[in-house]
Amino acid sequence: MVWRTRFAPAPTGYLHLGHVVNAIHVWGIARAFGGEVLLRIEDHDRTRCRDDYEDALLDDLDWLGFVPDVGRTDSFRASRHGHPHGHPQRQSDNEARYAAALASLGARDVTYVCTCTRRDIARHAPHAPGEEPRYPGTCRDARHAETESLARRVCMDGGMELFDDRRLGPMRQSPADQCGDVLVRDRHGQWTYQFAVVVDDMAHDIDVVIRGEDLLASTGRQLRLAAMLGRERPLHWWHHPLLVHPDGSKLSKANRDTSIRERRAAGVCAAALLGEAAFLSGLLPAARDLSIDELPALFR
Repeated sequence: MVWRTRFAPAPTGYLHLGHVVNAIHVWGIARAFGGEVLLRIEDHDRTRCRDDYEDALLDDLDWLGFVPDVGRTDSFRASRHGHPHGHPQRQSDNEARYAAALASLGARDVTYVCTCTRRDIARHAPHAPGEEPRYPGTCRDARHAETESLARRVCMDGGMELFDDRRLGPMRQSPADQCGDVLVRDRHGQWTYQFAVVVDDMAHDIDVVIRGEDLLASTGRQLRLAAMLGRERPLHWWHHPLLVHPDGSKLSKANRDTSIRERRAAGVCAAALLGEAAFLSGLLPAARDLSIDELPALFR
């Protein structure tokens, strides 16, 4: 059986060099070890996602030479123009999938209505700047009526989640201590990242998750949610280093870091951009032109 990983950008801005680093790891590891890559568009946040950003990221992937095995870029383009069922790997086209998953958890009495705002949580669970707030369980026993809010949380009881990261080694995380009960749908009715990716990884038969270290802390709660949803297929993890600014902050679309689109317009070729990303992430000893065909050798 061929194992599967995924490249899953969010169309909330233009792709930057940090996304190229992630793509190099995803495609390089998959090609080195006989896996396949699924492309998923993670547009669960409809307040920030835009169609033109999706078009741009599809164009950037084509230009760089990253070809998915499942979810070709043309299929995403075609699905926005008259296809009655959308695309199975675009999150905004899969409302029924998430609703069914939430209903299955609700049937087990592990979900509840939450009326707390971010301000409420910050007031009742103070935390240092940059530190993750832990939901204090304010609404867990309140028994709010279904009509009071669209927001739903899933109970995270005590206990550790153990997993091996293929790069960082054995890990132990306690979701109850890290974040408390997980928000799976917000008060606007939007599905959260933590929930949508777990449901999607099950639906898409993902075996290996390859992503940046900034998401390492999410792993335990996602494993817990997957188990609660009945996942039996083993899931493996590889968290790679992030590209950062001199002050240590990560590259971000929100900070308007130089996009692939701008680099292309400035005349940079795809091979040079791939080589730069590989060098900055420690995969090459010096920057040079790098072809897609050379990626597997970086990981063997």
